Amino acid sequence: MVEGHNVNARGRVLISGGSGMIGRALTAMLAEGDWEVVVLSRSPEKVAGLPAGARAVGWDGRTAEGWGELVDGAAGIVNLAGRNIAGGRWTAAEKERLRSSRLEPSRAIVEAIRAAATKPSFLMQASAVGFYGGDTGDALITEESPPGDDFLAELSVEWEASTEPVEALGVRRVLLRTGIVLSLEGGALPKMAMPFRFGVGGSLGDGEQYMPWIHLNDEAEAIRFLMEHPEAAGPFNLSAPKPVTNDELSRVLARVLHRPNLLRVPAFALKLAMGEMSRLLLGGQRAVPRALEDLDFPFRFSDLESALENLLAD
Repeated sequence: MVEGHNVNARGRVLISGGSGMIGRALTAMLAEGDWEVVVLSRSPEKVAGLPAGARAVGWDGRTAEGWGELVDGAAGIVNLAGRNIAGGRWTAAEKERLRSSRLEPSRAIVEAIRAAATKPSFLMQASAVGFYGGDTGDALITEESPPGDDFLAELSVEWEASTEPVEALGVRRVLLRTGIVLSLEGGALPKMAMPFRFGVGGSLGDGEQYMPWIHLNDEAEAIRFLMEHPEAAGPFNLSAPKPVTNDELSRVLARVLHRPNLLRVPAFALKLAMGEMSRLLLGGQRAVPRALEDLDFPFRFSDLESALENLLAD
């Protein structure tokens, strides 16, 4: 922190889903950068390790009761709330849980903004590259690309639309279409790396599916960057400039871990084990961050090998 700089000079930011992997990284980054951070949590007493300048406040994820007054005069809100998409087989019941875990918090946030006398300047709305569908082949996917028509695409479209009413209230809204976030704190990387560590790693399916990825540090930095740039609005692909195929990811992962890359998990085995959820592994998008690059966002990790070396190298 720069000596003499006023603590919390940048204003108050509320983060729903702030106790998750991305939320924790963003909270630490914002608190270090002199933002006052309020983490909305269903169990605030269990939110541990918050940095100075951050605190947890309870919410039910469905209404503005008990926290909505904090929106009045706040600088903005980052809405990351949503159940893990890979938390279980996509039964009808699980699909409804995934849907309600996204739409109910979004509606509560809209309710709080509508009631605020002084509206926040911005709303960062979580979404995913799944917006574009899970079978886009090698087509280059930018923010101008149309939505897909599978479950993840329809869920993402509905998720994004859930906070659209705030735009009519004068709130700048940014849609965060995030790729695979690489971190050792959670997410996909520990699961992807495990078979390689045991010498049984390899590609999934035909290996030709693209996997848009982003280092956790760049994910949090990109959100902060978009918060702090008032000209930023609309959809942004939060993915590194160089998406890779599953084959490429497997080769780089094996090289960084100094392990073999010999096996291949057939598509039928993944479909048998995971059902419709196997699309997370067998589908993909060659998504690029064109809108971020247009704003000259400085990626720290623009290629996969440097990202994995940072996370995994001994």
